Amino acid sequence: SGKCTIVGRGAKTIASHAALINGSTSHALDYDDVNRRLHGHPTVTVAPVVLALGEHMGASGRTVLDAFVVGTEVACLIGSMAGNGHYAAGFHATGTIGTFGATGAAAKMLGLDSEQTRHALGIAASQAAGLKSNFGTMTKPLHAGKAAMNGLMAARLAARGFTSNDSIIEGPQGIADVMMPGFTSGPATPHPKGYYSVEQTLFKYHAACYLTHASIEAINALRSEHDVGLDELKSMTLFGNPGHATVCNIPNPKTGLEVKFSIRHCAAMALDGADTSALETFNDANANAAKYDEARSKITFEPVESMHSMEGRVAIELADGRVLEQSYDASIPAQDLNEQAAKLTAKFQSLCHPAIGAERSNMIHQQVMNLESADSIDALMKAAQ
Repeated sequence: SGKCTIVGRGAKTIASHAALINGSTSHALDYDDVNRRLHGHPTVTVAPVVLALGEHMGASGRTVLDAFVVGTEVACLIGSMAGNGHYAAGFHATGTIGTFGATGAAAKMLGLDSEQTRHALGIAASQAAGLKSNFGTMTKPLHAGKAAMNGLMAARLAARGFTSNDSIIEGPQGIADVMMPGFTSGPATPHPKGYYSVEQTLFKYHAACYLTHASIEAINALRSEHDVGLDELKSMTLFGNPGHATVCNIPNPKTGLEVKFSIRHCAAMALDGADTSALETFNDANANAAKYDEARSKITFEPVESMHSMEGRVAIELADGRVLEQSYDASIPAQDLNEQAAKLTAKFQSLCHPAIGAERSNMIHQQVMNLESADSIDALMKAAQ
């Protein structure tokens, strides 16, 4: 028993278990936000921590939001220093670097001083884990839950005087030395352009790995402009960063989970007009559908060193001889925040209404939108039970 809500289950547990469960379930559909600086998903390791501690401590909404911004910033700062080497080596940054974000958020919530925070980060370094080899399985979302739980534990231990090597990020045999080839240290300050990393977070509108989104968007644009479909496909080439080959290029997916990490399969579904924003599209039947199996044999992935991980280019050769090309950059944050808010609200409602009904969904949305002025998060968490 405990004070902290297990979201969607109508049950309470202790803070660390709530962080574990809510972090894991938040990432289970691979439909959560991303941040290019982190090379991963920031919210799923930080939000479960601030919500669990906020509920446990009776914190205000503003306190929870402040800690959320801090945790996201910590993860993205370390992620930007780690560069591409950490992720390219096979580490899942959401699980590894996300542990530091969770720790930073917890340290802020618990009021740790600078020395305690350094020890908390040192403790976190020995908990940081997650391997990309588990993409497309149930273990991938567990990385997020473990990062949240471990970050919370690290901060709590440090608050009680537990020590660590406080130079473990950059020191000899520390995490950068061991796990982050090409690590480049930098100042622990906001982005040079003056914004915090949370302002650069990108939201998903397709229920698949974010690295597939540029290709999906490009194909959607071509379908819309030229009214073409899968039955007209002769061949297709997907151009993207070489890293896609080890992240989202499962050649012959057999489950809905694996489809989320198969850029060629996602491209085939997009050209077929499948609703890639719908969770039910990513099912085992579509994974094994003969039409998509045939289409994958016509689709190739071409690595391009000069392309960054969130951009893509598509060239489609049709049976009538036409060749259609389109590029898309999925790394650009929304400029119209009102439009983004409307899209996020629609996405939230489409996911939550079938599960918990319109009344509760609207109640949660209202509580979130007014969180900054809330004296506590009790009403939000009650609605989310």
